[in-house]
Amino acid sequence: MELRHLKYYVAVVEEQSYTKAAERLFISQPPLSRQIQNLELELGVQLFERGSRPVKTTEVGQFFYLHAVKLLANAEEIKMMTQRVGTAEKTLTIGFVGSLLFGLLPKIIYLFRQQQPKLRIELQEMNTKQQIEALKEGKIDVGFGRLRISDPAIHRILLREEPLMVAVHAQHHLCIFEQGLYLSNIIDENIFIYPNHSKPNFSTQMRSLFYEHGFDPSHLIEVREVQLALGLVAADEGICIIPQSARAIQIPNLKFIPLLDKAAISPVFLAARNMDENSNIQSLMECIYQVYDQESIVYQRKANNENAN
Repeated sequence: MELRHLKYYVAVVEEQSYTKAAERLFISQPPLSRQIQNLELELGVQLFERGSRPVKTTEVGQFFYLHAVKLLANAEEIKMMTQRVGTAEKTLTIGFVGSLLFGLLPKIIYLFRQQQPKLRIELQEMNTKQQIEALKEGKIDVGFGRLRISDPAIHRILLREEPLMVAVHAQHHLCIFEQGLYLSNIIDENIFIYPNHSKPNFSTQMRSLFYEHGFDPSHLIEVREVQLALGLVAADEGICIIPQSARAIQIPNLKFIPLLDKAAISPVFLAARNMDENSNIQSLMECIYQVYDQESIVYQRKANNENAN
């Protein structure tokens, strides 16, 4: 049994017609029919119900179809990963969530460029979920995100846990909590969360934070991005929870107060393919650690490895 036999079979199942499957595969119908018959003989089972129109699978045929699709997907993934390995010494493509540009990521990438002058480095903004798919499809080599999304083909490394802060107008009544406040202090406020697309995302994480502490806020307002959220806060329309690094966004009349609740953090993960042994990724990790040393950020090189299984 060869991969082309699986492709033929999957095409017939999905098109529910030998004629349409042959057109899709750019072959004539008689050879396609013979290949399916040979496949049934090799397996010793009947894959399709005889005489059915449109073509229907038997119970065992449906079982075989599901596994055939999986095998073909794995084969395509291996093909793309191999192609990526072939160019790994020339290019490293990095996916990242936009909010990390307000933190240490630009400094890390700059240092990495200085240490790897012959390596072409490409950056692509995408959310964490998109990064997982892009890694599996071979479109990027490594991703930086904030969400815990598990996938058996991906391993991730927890780089740090960034404290969360509450952004308020400089004259807001919550400014009395200068040393820090709790979720219970803000539950009745208008709270801007972001973004309002491509879930799960940071807004999903913020909703979960409230629910995990037993709160169901009724004034959560989703907006497009962090800059818009902070602009509305500066207009005294409400407040916003942000990662500490987002304080770098310079808008007048803002004050940032630490959030003191347990688990009031936003993790930062690096994600890569399980089977990828690209040496450039390890070099990138070393740059991360160098920047963390410069910024006096506590980290653990091995204990922060998380298996996505």
